[in-house]
Amino acid sequence: MIYLAEFVGTAILTLLGCGVVAGVTLARSKAANGGWIVITFGWGLAVAMAVYTVGYYSGAHINPAVTLALASIGEFPWSQVPGYMIAQVLGGLFGAVLVYLGYLPHWRETAEPETKLGVFSTIPAIRSIAANFITEVIGTFMLIFGILGINANMNPLAEAGNGTLADLFGTGIAPLLVGFLVLAIGLSLGGPTGYAINPARDLGPRIAHALLPIPGKGGSDWSYAWVPIVAPLIGGVLAAQTFVLLGFRI
Repeated sequence: MIYLAEFVGTAILTLLGCGVVAGVTLARSKAANGGWIVITFGWGLAVAMAVYTVGYYSGAHINPAVTLALASIGEFPWSQVPGYMIAQVLGGLFGAVLVYLGYLPHWRETAEPETKLGVFSTIPAIRSIAANFITEVIGTFMLIFGILGINANMNPLAEAGNGTLADLFGTGIAPLLVGFLVLAIGLSLGGPTGYAINPARDLGPRIAHALLPIPGKGGSDWSYAWVPIVAPLIGGVLAAQTFVLLGFRI
C-alpha cells in the first residue's frame, strides 16, 4: 500500500504540475501565456493535493530527496528507500503520460521542441552546469528544511490529544503549508532552473518525453538530466543534517 500511495501521489503531482506548464506554454491552450505566477501556483497546489490524497497512507514523500533526507537522519527505514524511489519515478512517468493525453491535439500545434520538453522536464534559463547545480541544491535544501520545520511546528498540536480541533487543524493545514512552501521556492528560486527540487518530478516525465510519440519533440536533453537528480538528493540530505545539527526538533 505504501508504494502504491507513493506512485499515486507522485502521479497526481506531475499530472497537475506538468499539466499547468502544458496549459501555459502549449499553442492554442485556453491558458496560453498565463505566465510564471500561474505555473508556480499550479505546482504549489499540485504538491498540496498530492499530499492530501496519499499522506495518510505513505507520508506522501512524493520526492526521492525527501525519502533520502529522512532516512539519513533515522526518520525513515533504509529498507523502504528503494521501493519508495522506484514508485515515485514510475508515478512521475505515469502522470506525465496523462498530461500528454490530456493535451493530445496541442503537441502538433506547438512548433518549438524546447517548449514541448519544458512541459515534462526542467530546462535551465542560462545553461551553466555548476550554477544550475548550486541552484537546485539551495532550492531543495529550503524544501526539506521547510518541511521539517512545518512538521515540528505541528507536533505540539498533535500532542494536544486525539480527536481535538487542534489535532484536526494540525493535520489538515500541513499539506497546504507544504504547497505554499513549494510556491515560495518557485517564486524566489525557480527562475534559473525551473526548480525541479525533486528527482522523480524530472526523471519520470523526462522518460515519458523520450518514449511518447510527440510530434516534432526533439531530444530529451539527457546531458543535463543528472543535475535535477543528483543536486536535489544532496540538497535534501544537507538540509536534514543541518536541521538536526542545529538541535531543532524533528
